[in-house]
Amino acid sequence: MSKTLIVITGPTGVGKTATAIELAQQLGCDIINADSRQIYRGIPICTAAPSPEELAAVRHHFVAFKELEESYSAAQFETDALQLLPSLWQHGDYAVMCGGSMLYVDAVCRGIDQLPDISPQVRAAVKEKLAREGLESLMEELERLDPQYAATIDRKNTSRVCHGVEICRQAGIPYSSLRTGKAKQRDFSIIKLALNIERERLFSRINNRVDRMIEAGLEEEARSVYHLRHLNSLNTVGMKEMFAMFDGTMDCHTAIERMKKNTRVYAKKQLTWYRRDPDITWVTPDEAVPTVLSLLSK
Repeated sequence: MSKTLIVITGPTGVGKTATAIELAQQLGCDIINADSRQIYRGIPICTAAPSPEELAAVRHHFVAFKELEESYSAAQFETDALQLLPSLWQHGDYAVMCGGSMLYVDAVCRGIDQLPDISPQVRAAVKEKLAREGLESLMEELERLDPQYAATIDRKNTSRVCHGVEICRQAGIPYSSLRTGKAKQRDFSIIKLALNIERERLFSRINNRVDRMIEAGLEEEARSVYHLRHLNSLNTVGMKEMFAMFDGTMDCHTAIERMKKNTRVYAKKQLTWYRRDPDITWVTPDEAVPTVLSLLSK
């Protein structure tokens, strides 16, 4: 395994982008984006997408390459990233993958279970039921078909609920029975780092970043896509609170404070997820580049 993928992950707001750019510049390689919201165009402030200057510093892949109306999944990301890597290997031995979307990182490092292709008929039937009876009705169906999977997902995540019902209907068996959790073998080495800092400092960085998003025009960005608020691509922290403010269910101050709180909650969820991974090396942002260079020299 002469090629190496270096993964820079960790909680939101910890400084992954800057670290990945510094590392990629040191190694002379590209960055693969593994953030499930930064893949979409039109919402760079909400998603804290790399700035034009950062994108110019190092070549990035999978940033703002999908329209908000397009569906995308961790399984598709696995396919796309694995198809991209051979072309990157032609120019060097390294690639950096940066992002905090847990399923996206796992998809490339461990693989996604093979699932049946959903027929147009099944997809249309599920979509029609969603429109006719609502999300709660689909959730009730999922609880009947696969109570194990239903207990693990966000009941308000339209994409996840619909996908679960589609798989159960298409396969004729519970979705959870198809999820083996077995890691796939890759033909390249993987170095996986998670960045972390003291909790109080992380939360302060998150709060400050939300303030900067507001100053940068988050409200205007959210208003520009408000008419698309039903899309799963906009079911994310930042947009949800802004939409609630536009709907009149939150005032501006409450929306901003709720955004900070929900981002902190998401950061804690990310930390819990990554602590279960024995392959991760935990470092501070300042330690990341020296750690990688040391590991590569061995």
